[in-house]
Amino acid sequence: MDRALMNLEFLELLAREAALVEFERPVLAARASGVPAAELDDLEQAKALALRVRALLERRRRREEELSALYDTAGDLAGLRDVDAVLRAIVHRARTLLGVDCSYLTLNDDERGDTYMRITDGSVAASFQQLRLPSGAGLGGLVALTGTPYATANYPTDPRFQHTTEIDLGVADEGLVAILGVPLRLGSAVIGVLFAANRAERPFAREEVALLSSLAAHAAVALDTARLLSETQTALAELSAANAVIQAHSESVERAADAHDRMTAVVLRGGGVDDVAADLVGVLHGALVVIDAQGRTVATAQTPGSPAELPDPEGVELGEAVAASRSEGRSVRRNDLVIAAVVAGADNLGALLFRPDRPLAAADQRILERAAQITALLLLFRRTVADAEAQVRGDLLDDLISRPVREPDAIRSRAARLGLDLDAPYVLVVAGQELRQRAMSWARTFAAGRRGLAVMREGRIALLLPGADPAALSRLVARELARVLGDEVTAGAAGPAQDPGGVAAAYREADQCLDALIALGRSGSGACADDLGYVGLLLGDRRDVGGFVRRAAGPVIEYDERRGTALVRTLEAYFAAGGGLAKAAEALHVHVNTVTQRLDRVAQLLGDDWDSPSRVLDLQLALRLHRLR
Repeated sequence: MDRALMNLEFLELLAREAALVEFERPVLAARASGVPAAELDDLEQAKALALRVRALLERRRRREEELSALYDTAGDLAGLRDVDAVLRAIVHRARTLLGVDCSYLTLNDDERGDTYMRITDGSVAASFQQLRLPSGAGLGGLVALTGTPYATANYPTDPRFQHTTEIDLGVADEGLVAILGVPLRLGSAVIGVLFAANRAERPFAREEVALLSSLAAHAAVALDTARLLSETQTALAELSAANAVIQAHSESVERAADAHDRMTAVVLRGGGVDDVAADLVGVLHGALVVIDAQGRTVATAQTPGSPAELPDPEGVELGEAVAASRSEGRSVRRNDLVIAAVVAGADNLGALLFRPDRPLAAADQRILERAAQITALLLLFRRTVADAEAQVRGDLLDDLISRPVREPDAIRSRAARLGLDLDAPYVLVVAGQELRQRAMSWARTFAAGRRGLAVMREGRIALLLPGADPAALSRLVARELARVLGDEVTAGAAGPAQDPGGVAAAYREADQCLDALIALGRSGSGACADDLGYVGLLLGDRRDVGGFVRRAAGPVIEYDERRGTALVRTLEAYFAAGGGLAKAAEALHVHVNTVTQRLDRVAQLLGDDWDSPSRVLDLQLALRLHRLR
């Protein structure tokens, strides 16, 4: 046989990657054709050489597959998104490349001191997939403990390993016989084990141990990368949270600085509580109500477009909330409201009721508390100014009452600086007796609001008020002051006075009128001398007899004058007869029914109570004075 043809035939088999059995065909054919023994030896040598070449090519192909698998694994690590997916790919490649029935990966549990299953590929037994291997137990426990690869062709019969019932049952359920395990290392630490296992006996070559070790190294890198990635993400989240806190703090500091500048400017330019409220909602968005110590609204403010509704002071348990704010020295939260007490020492001046658009940070609450302090400062300043002005106004009224007016122009100039025109009509009202400072505070506010004056004299309040109706003003003062004090108040009035010199006389008359009301049992009411009937003629320096007659009997007198009737004569006869109708009719020479009809007409003119004891005396005196005139 030609040697060249023989070699060509083996080359063709190598070229098409023929099966191992096909390399026997040329030798068998040569023997069948009776080829000499020498040529048969050459043919056997050529076959052996071809088989060595074939084995070399097979190892290189296998090596290419392994390198490709390692390259793919490296690519998986480079694009790591899901560590479980990468580990599953590694375990699956280990099973494929080593041609085993099952592969799996375990990780060490540092808290429990054992090893647990993390990933399996080709496993069918649940008991095996849930195995935990104590340190040093079984093949995997020994690998994890020593950090050295171990392999066995028949694990159930291999005495090198510490067999446990749980492990042996799991391995038996899975049907595993041959097992190879290599450590997963991070530096000098072993974090787990990568396994390749077969359900039949088989040895594991050194190359297979090296390949599985390479895959284990990649698995360790994947786990470490995932750990680093997790730590990085945690660190980034912490940095982001810290940055958000810093940002929020920076914004709070800026808001606090802005609020401080605004409120300082309010104080410096002489602004009021309204200005503080407006500036506060300009910094802290929401709705604000400022109340005084009595719970009355002093100011309101709301950020434009704010969804928050203005707080309703009557809908909040203010007493408890303000007391809590005062005792704690800071603002308190009640549902969706933040309440800050407005205090100066032990003096309660009111509170700020704020409904924010968003929850307030601690720094924002400090801004609200600073606004409460500024509000207290402004209220104290306003009170001080009001007290000083009230003192000046009270001194003027006291001088008008107690001293003769020797320089009217100087008094007029002094009053003008306080916004008063003493040439306009004024009424003097004297109210109550033994009144306290609370009543005086009300009187000052009441008088100032009407461009008048107020002063306390011997437990009574004297008010000089613009107006020409002393009776109406006396009743108004008695009613309003009684509401504030919660007790009845009596007030006497006189006037109108239209020059500074008439104030003293009006005061004396109003004071006497107050005494008369108390003496007559009319406490709790207000009146002037004209309201006191004949008693009013005895008060003051004026003797207005005609006015008294008009008030007491004027309608009856005018009726007689217009109609030519005899109502006045009928009343005189009725009183002279001691209220007897028959005697009065006899004195008038008329029928009793006529007297009755005339008295009915009197009742229509003077009121149904014309013959009450309190009016009869005034009516008789008025008729006598009318006849005398």
